[in-house]
Amino acid sequence: MGKTVQVLKPYGISAQQYNVLRILKGRTPDSTALSDIQERMLDRMSNATRLVEKLRQKQYVTRVECPGNRRKVDIHITITGLSLLADIYDKIDESENEMMKKLSETQIESLNEILDQLR
Repeated sequence: MGKTVQVLKPYGISAQQYNVLRILKGRTPDSTALSDIQERMLDRMSNATRLVEKLRQKQYVTRVECPGNRRKVDIHITITGLSLLADIYDKIDESENEMMKKLSETQIESLNEILDQLR
């Protein structure tokens, strides 16, 4: 994830925060409970509550407490968060394309075969 961290640095978000945003984008337009985010995170040792709060402060997500159950919180990605992800996706694509330029056609074919086997 080294290249991803380099791409994320100028945006001021961590790899874990990026992961939360991607989870929320995948659930759009539905809201997501904090427990669902925690289950889907790549790094399950991360503090999802803290990550969501940092993203909320940056206006990338919203948190809405359910009136009937204060322990249940619905989390949505904002338009600002979606726009940020679009920018990041573009930068990650550029970074991956640069890495692929270093491989020969034979190496790319071998890599594809290995990835197919893993799937």
